[in-house]
Amino acid sequence: AAPGAMSGFRVLTTSRFDREFRKLAAQHPRLREGFREIVEALAEDPYNRSGRFPIKKLHGVVAGEGEYRIRAGRFRFRYDVEGRRVYLKACSPRREDTY
Repeated sequence: AAPGAMSGFRVLTTSRFDREFRKLAAQHPRLREGFREIVEALAEDPYNRSGRFPIKKLHGVVAGEGEYRIRAGRFRFRYDVEGRRVYLKACSPRREDTY
């Protein structure tokens, strides 16, 4: 299939996400390339039915507050799915002291 032929979801960002992303991208230049991969994955399979992506449905988080999370390196992106649209809500680095 042609690239994007299977992508049935439209990935959009919120203004909060845009602000966080701009700040982080200024400090972490590699974030942008990871972001492209994230957008492609979410356009294809935001519920991760294929099991191919590092996506987790967060427990105790209601729709509208970023109930899904996807990883790209040390970054975490939170998003919601509404119909055929994916709304990126938040972007943050994982703390270095997590492990």
